[in-house]
Amino acid sequence: MEFAFETLSRRLVSAIRFTGPVTGLVFIALASQPVAAQTAPMTSNALSAPIVIAHRGASGLRPEHTLASYELAIEQGADFIEPDLVPTKDDILVARHENDITDTTDVAGHREFADRRTTKTIDGEKHTGWFVEDFTLAELKTLHAKERLPLLRPANAKFDGRFEIPTLAEIIALAKRATKVTGRTIGIYPETKHPTYFASIDHPTDTLLVNQLRDAGWDSADAPVFIQSFEVKNLQHIATLTKIRLIQLVDGAGGPADGAAPSYAAMTTADGLRAIARYAWGIGPNKAQLWNGDAPTALVADAHAAGLRVHPWTYRAENYFLPSRFRKGINPRGAGDVVGEIRAALAQGIDGFFTDFTALGVEVRNGGRGEHE
Repeated sequence: MEFAFETLSRRLVSAIRFTGPVTGLVFIALASQPVAAQTAPMTSNALSAPIVIAHRGASGLRPEHTLASYELAIEQGADFIEPDLVPTKDDILVARHENDITDTTDVAGHREFADRRTTKTIDGEKHTGWFVEDFTLAELKTLHAKERLPLLRPANAKFDGRFEIPTLAEIIALAKRATKVTGRTIGIYPETKHPTYFASIDHPTDTLLVNQLRDAGWDSADAPVFIQSFEVKNLQHIATLTKIRLIQLVDGAGGPADGAAPSYAAMTTADGLRAIARYAWGIGPNKAQLWNGDAPTALVADAHAAGLRVHPWTYRAENYFLPSRFRKGINPRGAGDVVGEIRAALAQGIDGFFTDFTALGVEVRNGGRGEHE
């Protein structure tokens, strides 16, 4: 079974088309119906009542980083919507997973931009494609979003070409409008992408982001905003500009691109976590860092001991993204037991989590059974 799953996964990554039916990803009522807001019971060892963060919106059901994706996530009960932010040539912050927009827009089909295709080195890695910072906002608005993972999420691809690239201003306006309409506070959880790289090409984003949030009336620790980054120095800089809560992202391998720490492993020791607590409100670890096999690691407890909240990423329904104990069947894009995976993390006392499937996350957080049970 394990061999068959890994074989199919490699084929999927290699863009070999499956000939069998797509099974498992059937989201009935939860996929399209609003979820009533509930007050979640705080787990016994959490520092804060767990929040549900819509990772790039309801990106399991719509192309990521589109207003349609954020709107669906809000409808399904998200507490926060998460935009990854990159600057345009004219320094307007827009939502894209990466500044390379080759795989998330239809730019390759625009002949007028053919000469913009180039190769760049970003955080030590070479990338060839089209990049946000080479386009003005007006030019970007002529492009349309497409599904980034069409082989894993073919249903999302039917929305290709329908949605524009949203600006941070449009996302803020959506959150404020939805707060009024729903009576729930809808927050935003922006990630600063590649801040050292953008500063090196004269497009720094720290002050740009903070000023725009301040103009929206968000400049305090109780604002419905978290700012996150995989780098350290830009969060430390942002901490001098605003009282908005900051989240240090970490991973199970590698280290921050700004070289501020030798590795993420060093940052997640007890001493490393205490150092993070001097400028950040919490950490956003890779969900795998919560586990050593089937046994919990000390990360949640150590972070809480340092006064840090814990918001792991990213809970996705497809078998491809799940640990083996939570998979169902051998189809990598079939739905596994993400409900069980989230529930196990909540039992450790996490203070929130990122998910591509907002409705499932809200249902589990609120104590429900979840769609897959």
